Amino acid sequence: MNKQPEKWSGRIGFILATIGSAVGIGSIWKFPYEVGANGGGTFVLLYVIGLVLVVVPLMVAEFALGRRGRADPSGSIAAVATAAGASRRWAFAGVLGVLTGFLILSFYAVIGGWTLGYAFETALYGLPDAGAQAVQARYDAFLASPWRLLAWHAAFMATTAMVVARGVARGIETASMILMPLLVLLMLALAAWSIAEGGLADTLRFLLEPDLRSLTPRTVLEALGLGFFSIGVGLGLMITYAAYSGAEISLKQVAVTSVIADTLISLLAGLAVFPIVFSHGLDPASGPGLVFVTLPLAFAQMPFGTLAACAFFVLVFVAALASAISLLELVVSWLMRRQRWRRAVAAWSAAATCFVAGIATVLSFNLWADWHPLAGLGVASGATVFELIDQLTSNLMLPLGGLAIALFAGWIAPRRMLAEELRLGPLGAAALGVALRYVVPAGIVVATLGPLFVRG
Repeated sequence: MNKQPEKWSGRIGFILATIGSAVGIGSIWKFPYEVGANGGGTFVLLYVIGLVLVVVPLMVAEFALGRRGRADPSGSIAAVATAAGASRRWAFAGVLGVLTGFLILSFYAVIGGWTLGYAFETALYGLPDAGAQAVQARYDAFLASPWRLLAWHAAFMATTAMVVARGVARGIETASMILMPLLVLLMLALAAWSIAEGGLADTLRFLLEPDLRSLTPRTVLEALGLGFFSIGVGLGLMITYAAYSGAEISLKQVAVTSVIADTLISLLAGLAVFPIVFSHGLDPASGPGLVFVTLPLAFAQMPFGTLAACAFFVLVFVAALASAISLLELVVSWLMRRQRWRRAVAAWSAAATCFVAGIATVLSFNLWADWHPLAGLGVASGATVFELIDQLTSNLMLPLGGLAIALFAGWIAPRRMLAEELRLGPLGAAALGVALRYVVPAGIVVATLGPLFVRG
């Protein structure tokens, strides 16, 4: 198989990097909100079922492919296909994952730049103290300036590139060993401060109390699909990271630990955010606006609010950076093998190209805000360039990539190879084979297409 000189120094670094790839901006608001708005504890149970049936089997399959292939997603899949006597054309699944990851990073880095910009500007200028209109006006002014957004986008992208350019052990692993503990510490501090402000009882009820009245066929589908779309399987990220793992590391343990940790961090984010939301009568369904508008308004009304707001935006930045690192590494590992570039050249070239691609997203919030490229063409007629890229990657490319990897792992990759890499017995290997052949593909299709046909 392909030689890969770089590797993780140990299991902890691999686990923390994997958790970092899964934890992102959405973990701060989307997961807690989805839980509370769609059945509380019952939704959590359904979410866990989705993890067990779809996410974990696909994650461990990607891990096995990556460690056996010792390359980027397309290289690993091609190597396993060759060893199995199958067509190397299956490598298209890996190429699709790399392209999808690049497009996601192009707009994700723009939003990541917002978090960095808000952290610095809050530290320098404090929070507006003239009420909701002033907070909204700051947010609107921030988005209205393309040069301002471009500067923070560039800063975020450069920070990501600096980490990836240093390599696996000295860059990604070292950053993960710093970022993930920092993320948890900031969350714990904010959760303690937030709970002290009140609203804990409402938060626990919102997040965990079962509410069958909120459950509909559509919310069941959303619960089953949330893990797939939020944890990062299907892109080939796990193939890339597993390629750097030594044989002494248990891939099963890394997968299970990472999924559990990501879920607990998402719930902890709820404890950090939603007590403030409820104690101040804010709207928990306000999505990204919750992060940049409604929460700053609440912080401005509290003792030590500016300090708490700075900590919160640093927290969101850390979460965004950890995910961005994995997305950039996905592209860099492919460039290093395909173009034979040195890591630093690949990292900075990919980051620069991604920055240029992100300009379209930046302009979608100001100069191009009224431009709808597909105007008159059905459901996408009112979408901006940013919204089109988001919909293309989330609704088409990511599911297709995940489906292709599942089918390859289930039908083409030798079951004995998967069992060896994952240290599975006959029963475990058989169960994984059934999951990859039937359950995971069906789960991806249902989670992707189901909401289009199910109402309420």
